[in-house]
Amino acid sequence: MQKEKKDKHFIRKPHFEGGLNAMRKIIRENLRYPEEALNNKIEGTVVVKYAIDHLGKVTDAKVIAGIGHGCDEEAIRLVHLFQFQVPKNRGIRVRFHKDIHIHFRLPAKKEKPKPPPAPTAFTYTITPEPADPKPEEKPAAGGYTITLNW
Repeated sequence: MQKEKKDKHFIRKPHFEGGLNAMRKIIRENLRYPEEALNNKIEGTVVVKYAIDHLGKVTDAKVIAGIGHGCDEEAIRLVHLFQFQVPKNRGIRVRFHKDIHIHFRLPAKKEKPKPPPAPTAFTYTITPEPADPKPEEKPAAGGYTITLNW
């Protein structure tokens, strides 16, 4: 009779559904650059320490290293959007602490598109020959007029 294998770790840590890429996507989609930071052209990284309760919700969030101008408050707001998956820990309600670095980078300025070049216009004029030319007269030659506008 074989012994039942025990878990490698007594307490299992919470994880974010979708992993780090999903967490970055939530930050990217919900990040609202503060107006004050935009006006003062502030860039930098905010480090936030937060706690995850036994239900997977972020409870306490505190800025460890901030840049101010509204970016710290925005980083805390973003962290509170997270919802973690917490495995059962043998009936023990455990609180986990994590850190996250949220980068604030000024949005790239979009260059105004150059106006398209003026269209090149060609005008063709065709002068038809007379229907019944008289035998004594020379038929009038057809004429072409080409106008190029640059």
